[in-house]
Amino acid sequence: MPELPEVEAARRAIEENCIGKKIVKAIIADDSKVIDGVSSDDFKASLEGKTILAANRKGKNMWIQLDSPPFPTFQFGMAGAIYIKGVAVTKYKRSAVKDDDEWPSKYSKVFLELDDGLELSFTDKRRFARVRLLENPVSGPPISELGPDALLEPMTADEFSKALSKKKIGIKALLLDQSFISGIGNWIADEVLYQARLHPMQSASSISKEHCATLLKCINEVTEFAVQVDADCSCFPSEWLFHYRWGKKPGKVNGKKIEFITAGGRTSAFVPDLQKNTGAESAKVAGKRQQSKVQKVEHNNSDGQDEEAEAGKSKVKQRGSNAERASAKKKSKESSSDSDENDSDEYLKKSSVKAKQNRSSKGKKDGDQKKKTRGTNTAAKRKLEESDDEDDDYNDASGSDDDYEQGNDHKLSSRTQSKGKKTTKPAAEPRQTRNKPSKKQK
Repeated sequence: MPELPEVEAARRAIEENCIGKKIVKAIIADDSKVIDGVSSDDFKASLEGKTILAANRKGKNMWIQLDSPPFPTFQFGMAGAIYIKGVAVTKYKRSAVKDDDEWPSKYSKVFLELDDGLELSFTDKRRFARVRLLENPVSGPPISELGPDALLEPMTADEFSKALSKKKIGIKALLLDQSFISGIGNWIADEVLYQARLHPMQSASSISKEHCATLLKCINEVTEFAVQVDADCSCFPSEWLFHYRWGKKPGKVNGKKIEFITAGGRTSAFVPDLQKNTGAESAKVAGKRQQSKVQKVEHNNSDGQDEEAEAGKSKVKQRGSNAERASAKKKSKESSSDSDENDSDEYLKKSSVKAKQNRSSKGKKDGDQKKKTRGTNTAAKRKLEESDDEDDDYNDASGSDDDYEQGNDHKLSSRTQSKGKKTTKPAAEPRQTRNKPSKKQK
């Protein structure tokens, strides 16, 4: 980005190539965001026919002094750049226009053609620059609001230390404040703080006199060297942070890790191992942060204790409720058990009575059946005795039937009863079937 060295390089290029030459043609872009406070036609009319007498700079602002006012002034913003056709002017990343690009560039906001044919263009790709026409640039804003120029108006060590002691903001933010010191941008601030071994966030008022002197020396050396080489970064010393701060992962510088924070509203590169945030003010801030953390922890612990107490109460209440439910459940179970036992006793009693009744009924039936059987046997016996005399001849002829019809004296086969045949009780002889040969006979 264009900072003091880059703007100074542009100023020198104009001074070396354009002084004493007349502007014969001007083309002003119709861009009210960049061309501030004046129409493109009025701007053009104010330039054509005038001669360039000088090129001046303060901080990151430049103006061309003509033979009569008003004078064109240029605030470079983030990507403003001066190009002179056929002349090598320092190029930087955000504003580079290639030599083979169209001319004048489509990003050109002010184009001037001089009487010797030299052409000059101010371009701005990102439209953060501001171009104005001012009667007296030094006496009016924004230039009149700038602090001393870091290169042209260096402060003494005492002045610098005294000025810092009154500022209770971070040193990086203070260096970027153009009303405090003009010309220092983001990369120069990171570079001088790295070389002075100061943390970007350290309070300016907490920096010792010795460190103030070191910081001022670094500011002077960095700006002077960068201007000396016309802001050609390839000529910067290899140990500068500048070469390693770009990109998302720049890695390390001289073996030390680079980290990024936001300081003064800008992304800031620094080396934690070398740039420590020290001083009474930083300690005070750290103490406040620590106290805030402790209070937060205590608050969280208090909340946790309250939650634990509530949880404990809830658990006690829950245990009481559980105990009541358990007691009720136990009583219900006991009641149910007693009821079951009573029902069981009643059932056993009923079963016993029923069994006795069944046994009594069965015994009675058996007795009646036995009596009936005995009566039947007795009648049959009598009948048989009465018919003995009639059957003597038949029994003699059929003696073999006695073996087949043998049995107990109190049992008669249904076949014998139905045929009325006579049966006798033989003396312990083996039972044989009529006309059926025994095993021995076979």
